[in-house]
Amino acid sequence: MAEEHAREELGSTGAPEEDELVQAFDRIVGQGAQRLHRTWREVLTTGLAGGLEVGIGVVALFAVYAETGSHLLAGLAFSVGFIALLLARSELFTEGFLVPVTAVVAGRAGIGQLAKLWAGTLVANLVGGWLVMWVVVHALPDLGATAVESATTFVDAPLDLRAVCLALLAGSAITLMTRMQQGAESEAGKIVAAVAGAFVLAGLVLFHSILDSLIIFAGIHAGGPFGYGDWLAWFWYTTLLNMAGGLLVVTLLRLVRSKDLIEREREAVADGR
Repeated sequence: MAEEHAREELGSTGAPEEDELVQAFDRIVGQGAQRLHRTWREVLTTGLAGGLEVGIGVVALFAVYAETGSHLLAGLAFSVGFIALLLARSELFTEGFLVPVTAVVAGRAGIGQLAKLWAGTLVANLVGGWLVMWVVVHALPDLGATAVESATTFVDAPLDLRAVCLALLAGSAITLMTRMQQGAESEAGKIVAAVAGAFVLAGLVLFHSILDSLIIFAGIHAGGPFGYGDWLAWFWYTTLLNMAGGLLVVTLLRLVRSKDLIEREREAVADGR
């Protein structure tokens, strides 16, 4: 009886870490390895679907902002896009920091596979988003003015301390959303995390490389006084800072916290398990 009681106190895994951490780590490594071993066809089609689904969230954002003028309410409306991503199992570039990187560090995949996932998903997200924004602007021309107004916030933003912090926060927020979803035991919990992530990103108008690129594309399609050069001047630093926020703030802390588990996993790989 005393041994059973001690076992309950220590947790069911027999490891010094909390049971929940071990289980979440195993899920992250398993899912990350699966994503990193996709073919180019799978990477591109999943990323294309992700861009299309985020675009649906942008439509909802435009519609609510046009009616209310509230970024916070529009951010809640945008959660439709993240919920669609979650339930459809599509891929968003900025969701590819915590899970795939952990799988690489644990020895279950290589750097080349990570680069393929990132590059393919990023390009496919942008192509899918560009297409759906073209359709939206032509299907719902009344939203064109809202698209131009929203896009101007980003293309006119100078590269200063505020812009750097907004982009770093965006990368951290969406990677934290990913971590929350990995820790959730139910679909309801994952949906709550998606809504929270959308509210922070879109409601606070953080600089997010994919979401806000779609907004800029919509503004361009609607005839806004800016072009793809203006988008690219904003996009390059936002993407790098999103990566810095997601990798250095959230992912790195989780890797340090899971150091013993990573070593265990690397030993298992070396043993052929």
